[in-house]
Amino acid sequence: MIAHLLQEAGQAAALGGNVGGGLAPAASALALMEPAPAWYVLELSSFQLGAIQTLRPDLGVVTNLSPDHLDYYETVEDYYGDKARLFDNADERCRWVLPYGDAEVAALAGDAPGTRYYVADEPVAGAHAWVDAGVLTVAVDGEPEPLVPTDEVPLLGRHNHRNALVAALVARLAGATPDALARGLRTARALPHRLEPVLERRGILWVNDSKATNVAATASALGSLERPVVLLLGGKDKAEDFRRLRPALANVRAAVTYGAAGPRLADALDGAVDLVPVEGTFDQAVQAAADRARPGDIVLLSPACSSFDMFDNYEERGRRFAALAREVA
Repeated sequence: MIAHLLQEAGQAAALGGNVGGGLAPAASALALMEPAPAWYVLELSSFQLGAIQTLRPDLGVVTNLSPDHLDYYETVEDYYGDKARLFDNADERCRWVLPYGDAEVAALAGDAPGTRYYVADEPVAGAHAWVDAGVLTVAVDGEPEPLVPTDEVPLLGRHNHRNALVAALVARLAGATPDALARGLRTARALPHRLEPVLERRGILWVNDSKATNVAATASALGSLERPVVLLLGGKDKAEDFRRLRPALANVRAAVTYGAAGPRLADALDGAVDLVPVEGTFDQAVQAAADRARPGDIVLLSPACSSFDMFDNYEERGRRFAALAREVA
């Protein structure tokens, strides 16, 4: 979204990192861009940050922190430690966009030099972006600049209001005008596999959130949706505490568990939701979700697990879900 907003503002912006195949292919492609990019927008994973040596962002962003990849890291502190390397080479020229009032992110940033800008859900003293009476608003120099109403941002889920605020604040700091931000926010589109609407048929909306490979991402998706949900959960087990999903299940009518993590998911969520354990294939799990969906529902693939027990990656899983939705809806 940051890259989209900058491009809408007429700036040459290149996108890479943990999006689109990693840093090496991105670097090769970026070197060929004409004109040369004014900005490189890089989404960096903990694995990529763990290997940096000289990286110093002009604008650094942390949206949130939550446990992940505990099948690789010995502790969540080790995982956060790699995330914290974003700040290793900071100097006074750096600018940081961070969530307002988030103690974990504040601890991650520590006393790294640079100027900090904060994103909040509502107007509060010390914030630089917020939602005010349903309007996305930024204020980089103290003067509030209303951008667009939240209902004009064509992205599914309330959490995307926060994502839009983060992107708008970063792009504003990078020189985009409020008018350009408003145009870009109105034309933003969900990336594939990230709360991506697939189709709506017979009153049932099918949504592909295959990129939700951890508990926090799935909980965020569920908290952003207002319609009843039939939820598909499962995949490769990354050793997270699935009980952390229980508070997010209020609008879930049924949860279909499948894959390698299916049995542990069912144990962790027993008694919190109507469970439909599927011991067979992914296709059978999707069919089970279709069988339980009613008009007005969302069938949501937001699996809280990686895909490697059944698929090469989350993209392949998401594409299969979309294909099956068109077959069985």
